[in-house]
Amino acid sequence: MPWNEIVPGLWMGGHEFAGRPGRLEPAVVRDEFDLVQTLLRLPGHGPDPGVDHQVWPIPDGPLDGTQLAGVIRLAEAACEALEGGRRVLVRCYHGYNRSGLVVAHALVRRGRTAEAAIRLIRARRSPWALHNQLFVEYLRTGLPTARILEELAE
Repeated sequence: MPWNEIVPGLWMGGHEFAGRPGRLEPAVVRDEFDLVQTLLRLPGHGPDPGVDHQVWPIPDGPLDGTQLAGVIRLAEAACEALEGGRRVLVRCYHGYNRSGLVVAHALVRRGRTAEAAIRLIRARRSPWALHNQLFVEYLRTGLPTARILEELAE
């Protein structure tokens, strides 16, 4: 399955998924979602024209203060869309780390602890989700605090 619903209306996924046995297939977004947030843009993966599409490329590694600020803004936009009854997809390459960081922060903004958000994502998306320990530490520290610390280190 290309995408998994983490909480009602909030989906997480990647640009590829295991389709037929032993084959990776492209996960192409059409108009299934009202808002698509892309953390790694690949041509030909959608969404269709007219679908709200926010792109913020970040590495699957250490993030600077500007990149963390973008993650925070995406999570805020996802929360606003959910409050408006919109369907949101957050995606990266495999749909585990970068998308997990945004989705987890959105869940924290909506009242969950970082640990509860991580557990929920791993239960609903994959046990491999958020296996980037640095991203887990960002979540445990709190993204706004992690952003300040990164900016001080620059």
